[in-house]
Amino acid sequence: MSIYMIGDVQGCDEPLGRLLEHIDFSPSRDTLYLLGDLVNRGPSSLSVIRRLIALDGAAHSLLGNHDLHLLAAANGVRKRHRHDTVHDILEAPDCEAMLDWLRTRRMVVHEHGWLMVHAGVLPQWDVADTLALAAELHAALHGADWKDFLHHMYGNEPARWSDALHGADRLRVLVNAFTRLRFCNVQGEMEFESKDSAGDAPAGFMPWFDVPGRRTAGVPIAFGHWSTLGALQRNDLQSLDTGCVWGGCLTAARITGVPGQVERLSVPCAQAREPGKG
Repeated sequence: MSIYMIGDVQGCDEPLGRLLEHIDFSPSRDTLYLLGDLVNRGPSSLSVIRRLIALDGAAHSLLGNHDLHLLAAANGVRKRHRHDTVHDILEAPDCEAMLDWLRTRRMVVHEHGWLMVHAGVLPQWDVADTLALAAELHAALHGADWKDFLHHMYGNEPARWSDALHGADRLRVLVNAFTRLRFCNVQGEMEFESKDSAGDAPAGFMPWFDVPGRRTAGVPIAFGHWSTLGALQRNDLQSLDTGCVWGGCLTAARITGVPGQVERLSVPCAQAREPGKG
């Protein structure tokens, strides 16, 4: 039995199929954790979703910002961007069933020795905080008023966490941390304009995982979302968005029996999206 974490697929089903062949994946034996951004930008979002639904209990998917964008666009909360590639899902006869499946995916997982998230974790949170707050967000998406939640989901403010936050502001900070975070400052204030590499942090900011005193320091964390970061590999961090949709590769990290260590396996990807095109 092998357990794998896989970075951003973004609608690239053909590379996903090749990666599963490369790792000799068997749904009766092995388990996948996909770290969000299952859809959009690539050419085959519908095929990705159908594949993962068919894998049932063998595949566990987290939500990323592109997955949330699909939910918002499908419900008239956000306009479809001209470079979106989710039309195949929205036009499918079983669209509603797929959207219901998608919105009930988790935000954060802590299993097999790894804390898994799409984007990042704010420095004020330890593992217990992170899981409890992710459960709040999951409940909002799983509940009867989930469409109302989507209307309040977008925005950059508040940019900093406070235990006193409540309602839409509280949930918005959680969405932004778990699905959009790259840079923040020592106070945990998030910055959303820069998408550059870690070495090009805006003045006064740093990669979220380098903030001094981060309360999840030492906890192995796997995340995606940040293709310009490159293949960051540390005993406590694995960055798994290796830019498949941009012509990079699609990467799986096999969890080994050694805490914090993985075996990375990748397949090359043809460029599906030109730089600057969404």
